[in-house]
Amino acid sequence: MKQATFEEKLELGKECIEQLMNPEITLEESIAIYKKGLQIIKEAQEMLEEAKLKVEEINKEMSGVES
Repeated sequence: MKQATFEEKLELGKECIEQLMNPEITLEESIAIYKKGLQIIKEAQEMLEEAKLKVEEINKEMSGVES
């Protein structure tokens, strides 16, 4: 199974929020959805950090080329 993209993770996070807003879900379901949402957020944050490091690396490379 392929890993979800950052954008897909954002969409999954939105779905979790919508599910949590449903007044008909049980407490157990709420906890499971909340846990899933936190995992999705963690994974998305890791993807952002990786992207930030890549951009910084590219900027370092490009600044060395221009000198």
